[in-house]
Amino acid sequence: MIKKEQFNNIYDKHYSKVFRLCKGYFCGDIALASDATQEIFIKVWENLDTFRNESSISTWIYRIAVNTCLLYLRKSSSKKEIRTDILPQVISETYSVEKEEQLQQMYQCIQKLEETNKMIILMTLDGIEYPEIAQVIGLTEETLRVRIHRIKKSLTQCVQNENI
Repeated sequence: MIKKEQFNNIYDKHYSKVFRLCKGYFCGDIALASDATQEIFIKVWENLDTFRNESSISTWIYRIAVNTCLLYLRKSSSKKEIRTDILPQVISETYSVEKEEQLQQMYQCIQKLEETNKMIILMTLDGIEYPEIAQVIGLTEETLRVRIHRIKKSLTQCVQNENI
């Protein structure tokens, strides 16, 4: 399979999940999430030849995504802009006003979590399997399950008790 075809398959399969992960990191800010997602896929493109198949491709992409989001948050003032025509059309998601408000409230509660917990819950909400999350985070599955339980409890309290 040639690199461009392989990349397009990866992009089609993972774009939505990476975008939602980024949206969670940036408290629902679509513009920042789009910029970060574009940068993540540029990194995927640039490093695709060096991927060693030691983990699944999705684990590798999520690791790049998390690192890129954290870097974005740390260096939000020193963003670089890269123009490219390699990436296919951006997929957009639209929700009702009520659903969008609920998502914004959830994103604000997620922002209050510490970085590792934020990463865990965003991948969980995206439906990523526990073994893959455990591999990305570097935890055992048992520890991950306990953490997820605690995170969900914390988020439930946040959403129910705080009028954001």
